[in-house]
Amino acid sequence: MMKISAARRALLVGVAFAAILATGAFAADKPTMGIVVKIGGIPWFNAMEAGIKETGAKDGVDATMIGPTSADPSLQVRAIEDLIAKKVTVIGVVPNDEKALEPVLQKAREAGIKVVAHEGPGIQNKDWDFELASAKGFGEAHAELLAKTVGGKGEYAVYVGSLTVPLHNAWADAAVAYLKANYPNMKPVGDRYGVAENVDDSRKTALDLISAHPDLKGFLAFGSQGPIGAGRAIEEKGDVGKVFVVGPFSPGQGRKLIKEGAILGGFMWNPAEAGRVFVRVGKLLAAGEEIKDGMMIEGLGVVHPDPKTHNIITDNLLQIDKDTVDKLADLGL
Repeated sequence: MMKISAARRALLVGVAFAAILATGAFAADKPTMGIVVKIGGIPWFNAMEAGIKETGAKDGVDATMIGPTSADPSLQVRAIEDLIAKKVTVIGVVPNDEKALEPVLQKAREAGIKVVAHEGPGIQNKDWDFELASAKGFGEAHAELLAKTVGGKGEYAVYVGSLTVPLHNAWADAAVAYLKANYPNMKPVGDRYGVAENVDDSRKTALDLISAHPDLKGFLAFGSQGPIGAGRAIEEKGDVGKVFVVGPFSPGQGRKLIKEGAILGGFMWNPAEAGRVFVRVGKLLAAGEEIKDGMMIEGLGVVHPDPKTHNIITDNLLQIDKDTVDKLADLGL
């Protein structure tokens, strides 16, 4: 066996130790971020994941998206618990139920983890929430589109992702209030329906409502699967051009339906851009930077953060219609 001198052994140990330190320093310089969204495997969040991965790789952030198998708040809680155990630098979340997440997000912050929310302006245990659309403007834009199309008369149904998604319900509140004030001859049918994160549930509910309400003129569908399901139901019923669907949806998923007239259109923001903003804001927080009024954040523009609510609200709406759907879909949305 070859003998190694004491001097050489000391040198090798020193080199190995230096390598370990260097690796540790590099890892410490690269923040880790886990982003828990409402549900995995649907086009909207697939696009968001692409934005997260792209910007994470570009900006030196080890960023991962976690998409639960269903829109169950308990699955989001479990995913956040796992991220706390992994001691990530930043946790991002698109909540299904803000209140259900408060205890686990408090736990994350007590562990020194930064928290960034999106579509969760009411969350208390966060560092910042960012929005690419104001709730009032988003709801009213959809309400006006539907009202103009149906001539300001008739019944309409309201979809949300679930009755516990605060932002969807804020959009619905704004839309309903706008129609009540400006189009008094338009009336909602029943309560709002928490089906818009599931295509099959949205379709079945639409079929039932169309059958039960002969004067039904449209759907305000807040939740990316709501317009798709309602549009399919309208096609099945042969009601294209008679009943209209407006709401946010993935252009790639709804391209065929909008061209056939089963979906009228709607407004959206770019979920891939939201994914990029998650990483950019997370990186700022990980570096200890303060988000200030007048700061430029790529994807949001010049921001005016609210220091009381810790919300950053911007208006970056994109219109989805027959003229824009191909272009948006070709962007991977």
